[in-house]
Amino acid sequence: MRACVRLPALVLATLAPLTAHAQSGPYTEQQAAAGRASYLANCAGCHMADLHGSNESRPLVGADFMRTWGPRTAQDLVAFLGVAMPPPPASPGSLGGQTYLNLAAFLLQANGARPGPSALAAATSVPIGSVANGEMPAGFREALARAAPAPAGGAGRTGLTIPGHIDGFVPVSDAQLRAPPSADWLMIRGNYRAWNYSELADITRDNVAGLTLQWVWSMTDGGWSEPAPLVHGGILYLYNQGNVIQALDAASGELLWENRVGPPIASGAMRGLAIYDDKIFTATSDARLVALDARTGQTVWETIIGDRTEGDFGASSGPIVIRGKVVQGMGNCTRFRKEKCFISAYDAKDGHELWRFRTVATGTERGADTWGNVADLFRAGGDTWITGSYDPDLDVTYWGVAQAKPWMPASRGNSALDRALFTSSTLALDPNTGALKWYFQHAPGESLDLDEVYERVLVDIGGEKALFTIGKPGILWKLDRMSGKYLDHHETVFQNVWDKIDPETGEPHYRADIVGMKKNEWVQGCPSTEGGHNWQAMSYNPPTRRLIIPLSQSCIEMRALAVEQVEGGGSAGADRRFYEMPGTDGNIGKLAAYDTQTLKELWALTQRAPFLTAVLSTRGGVAFVGDLDRQLKAVDVATGKVLWQTRLATSVQGFPITFSVGGRQYVAVPTGVGGGSPRVVPSLIAPEIHHPANGNALYVFALPQRR
Repeated sequence: MRACVRLPALVLATLAPLTAHAQSGPYTEQQAAAGRASYLANCAGCHMADLHGSNESRPLVGADFMRTWGPRTAQDLVAFLGVAMPPPPASPGSLGGQTYLNLAAFLLQANGARPGPSALAAATSVPIGSVANGEMPAGFREALARAAPAPAGGAGRTGLTIPGHIDGFVPVSDAQLRAPPSADWLMIRGNYRAWNYSELADITRDNVAGLTLQWVWSMTDGGWSEPAPLVHGGILYLYNQGNVIQALDAASGELLWENRVGPPIASGAMRGLAIYDDKIFTATSDARLVALDARTGQTVWETIIGDRTEGDFGASSGPIVIRGKVVQGMGNCTRFRKEKCFISAYDAKDGHELWRFRTVATGTERGADTWGNVADLFRAGGDTWITGSYDPDLDVTYWGVAQAKPWMPASRGNSALDRALFTSSTLALDPNTGALKWYFQHAPGESLDLDEVYERVLVDIGGEKALFTIGKPGILWKLDRMSGKYLDHHETVFQNVWDKIDPETGEPHYRADIVGMKKNEWVQGCPSTEGGHNWQAMSYNPPTRRLIIPLSQSCIEMRALAVEQVEGGGSAGADRRFYEMPGTDGNIGKLAAYDTQTLKELWALTQRAPFLTAVLSTRGGVAFVGDLDRQLKAVDVATGKVLWQTRLATSVQGFPITFSVGGRQYVAVPTGVGGGSPRVVPSLIAPEIHHPANGNALYVFALPQRR
């Protein structure tokens, strides 16, 4: 269950409202207590500590769970857990028979079933709906809140666990963030414009084959790992799974300090840190924003993002700092609640909130009339789980917004013709006030979990100030970043969800069967929710004026499920089946280069394994990228030819970076596990690709030193 368990709707019957059960449940209190410990250790990272789920991970309590499992028996639930959990890359059934019985007992108790004198057995055939009503008992909720979460890395301590002091630290200025020194790597994707590019050129297409491993740092295991390290003044700052922040000597890998910010529970990935002045800024998986002293690792301040009275939000990418303002997005916006997802800014000195922009329009706000008949309370989604970019000259920050929730309009209670602003859009915001300058909606009424939340890359082409972005449909968009005007697009992989895109406005139009979808009916689409493009960011290479983009090729069938509109409810609300994309010869991975002027594809490298890192390109003419099959590759920016490759301990995943210490250029790349659809889909359609289920680490390479 550690790698984002999703309980599919095996039965689609809609239950009549259940009355309180009268008989005891078919399990003991001891089984449920043991199941709670197993749940926190193996499942809570995806389904959350309160069992309400997160995006792809379905709720395990309430109406959604009861709709699926109420008509079935406890025997069915135990059997399903035993054959399906944990999903790949772990081994289903590996937790042991008694653990699955305990987990089933825990889920029964969470949904209102009372314990009894008889232990739950694999053959217990009592209907779940006869003993459970989907309502979490108050005592259960309190006990769950008191339970210590499963720590990442085997240590439950939090706070400054390894003190230290970095001598000679030089604070990072606004000027440095605007024009980062080539020796440093000061933010996720390298610079404000999200280029994933370095001016360092000691490693070239001619000598890259001589790279050798310099050091390895083993990171905390236990959940998703997709880190984006920072480097400043020869110090490497690293986010570890479980909200653990570390400072390392970038040349030797020596640990300098460590702060286990917490919570230590294994959870979804966090993709970035930020540095400004004398502080390191991190968001946490439970949506806190924390500032650490960059010299010592000590906590300076902490701010909670959003209101906790309706449940926690989440975060999976760190902030960007703009002239003393820490700008942060958020996630876990699936639940039906009064407070909606938002982008917000905080004072870097003390963490007090400066502004927020809500991404789901309600009431009398602009765009509120685009949700059809869906009441304000039941409008969800609009996550901003990828860090935005910034144009210092225009003083505008650009953010992508994810899809509306539930995923499919038939589950939301509206149609694909209801635009559902400001979901699936690019937002241009004033970083001083949060005011909206313009928006462009890439997927009005998004209907198949093909969100457009990913990086916004800012490039000047002659006199044109362009913004490039690409989302799960695999469409590379080119916009005017001053006005939001549509300029051009290019389909990078096969897609059939849009039957036309207006050549003047860029507005896409769904196929008729998608517009007319109904609950419980399968709809096909390419690409799949793996995404033609996902969080693995592209690179802009200025010397060649081209974008190098990691892409994936797979397709999907989805069906919308009924999602009850009750406060505190909500879910993704769909079943999914995946298959190979036509015309690809089974090659899921694609790495391709595109001209920024014409959007013409210049070269493409295809392979069976999907690419699971961002692309890093350099002035040396080399691009680095890693894949599911444990390969780290260096390719020629000009031709796509593989110049060098090495196989690491587990899948290569995260954000490669390059930096210089003492005049020597290094390349650092993470390995990791977990990661949602970009990993789950290939594990289903390419099961022959094997890799260990652990191995989160950072590998650092360099050329041999000259004698």
